[in-house]
Amino acid sequence: MKIFKEIESEVQSYARAFPCVFERAENAYMWDSEGTRYLDFLAGAGTLNYGHNNPLFKKRLLEYIENDGIAHGLDLHTRAKADFLKAFKEKILDPRGMEYVVQFTGPTGTNAVEAAMKIARNVKGEQNIVTFTNGFHGVSLGSLAATGNAHHRDAAGVSLSGTHRLPYDKYLGDQIDTTEYLDKVLADSSSGINSPAAVIVETIQGEGGINVASAEWLRNLQAVCRKHDLLFIVDDIQAGCGRSGDFFSFEEAGIEPDIITLSKSLSGYGLPFAVVLMKPELDQWKPGEHNGTFRGNNLAFVTAETAIHHYWSDETFSRQVKAKGHYMQQRLQQIVEKYGEGSFTTRGRGMFQGINCINGELAGKISTAAFAKGLIIETSGADDQVVKCLCPLTISQDELTRGLNILEEAIAEVCTNVKHIQPEKVYFLAS
Repeated sequence: MKIFKEIESEVQSYARAFPCVFERAENAYMWDSEGTRYLDFLAGAGTLNYGHNNPLFKKRLLEYIENDGIAHGLDLHTRAKADFLKAFKEKILDPRGMEYVVQFTGPTGTNAVEAAMKIARNVKGEQNIVTFTNGFHGVSLGSLAATGNAHHRDAAGVSLSGTHRLPYDKYLGDQIDTTEYLDKVLADSSSGINSPAAVIVETIQGEGGINVASAEWLRNLQAVCRKHDLLFIVDDIQAGCGRSGDFFSFEEAGIEPDIITLSKSLSGYGLPFAVVLMKPELDQWKPGEHNGTFRGNNLAFVTAETAIHHYWSDETFSRQVKAKGHYMQQRLQQIVEKYGEGSFTTRGRGMFQGINCINGELAGKISTAAFAKGLIIETSGADDQVVKCLCPLTISQDELTRGLNILEEAIAEVCTNVKHIQPEKVYFLAS
């Protein structure tokens, strides 16, 4: 650990929660330098939906490298890119009746969000974007302006502008449809919200605490966008690529975004890769107007194409994810009922699940206790009060059960040592 303390920046975060040196990994497991095995319910913060070192992807990747395939290609046409685009069109877009242009951005999710917002502003000729409470869209300045978390926003060092923030679904309570408020302020010329270019939303707010928007709310939001001529952007960077049970997290709602951002698990192997999908008529870029040196990660194209063909050629994988998600939801609900004293709550959809533990201190203790028992699991939410399950979608049923057993043991241990839980705090943390 000495070299990390000597030279690595203080900005590191996950390393503080899980203080060991990891050496190798396979599917849902990681091993540290002392040979200790951990079940991974973090999975690269949602980047490893298909597990660590997926053998199918590894074989293809090694073959590609051995044959001197293009690794870095800027935005040049390459065979690997063509194969990815063909697979994405034939297996993902066409079966869903979706017609989109694919833009390869820089390799991070925040770059895709930056590009999406620039497209919207340029097409509509308006500057502001409507964003939502507890949303997280990245930490570069444009996407940071759309992010709600004060911890990240305060690090910007400058004023953040160009957005209007409105309440997310259920932020004001279960009975209030906040899209009605959006409709009202857009219709009122004195509301202070001037003709935005677009709305950007996560259907499931991961970093915000696994807040799930209902299908009805998403449909209403799209209707408001159509009514007021706003572009509708879905940030599917963490919730997409199967995490919700469908390839796109918005499929259940039956909506049709104008723009979609994808990253994280798109490569399938943890390789940096991000894209923007936009309706063809929105593709009004001038050549090179939004670029990036690493927007042609051909190694990621190879593994992404393999993932699409293997996991998304039919409904089998999707059904498996939904079944595991249902099991997770049931188990977490049982844990909440057993140990939560009426204060804990579950939240999530598909294999994007978590437990709201009232406050960050309690959730942090649970995460620490779980790690000591061999489970890597993080927290999220405004106060890090939600224990967040992001295990690989390829995890076996036995491994999933074992991981949830460890989580239950950690919760039981921590709750035994907590003298008093204040139920009244739930109201303030529910969103």
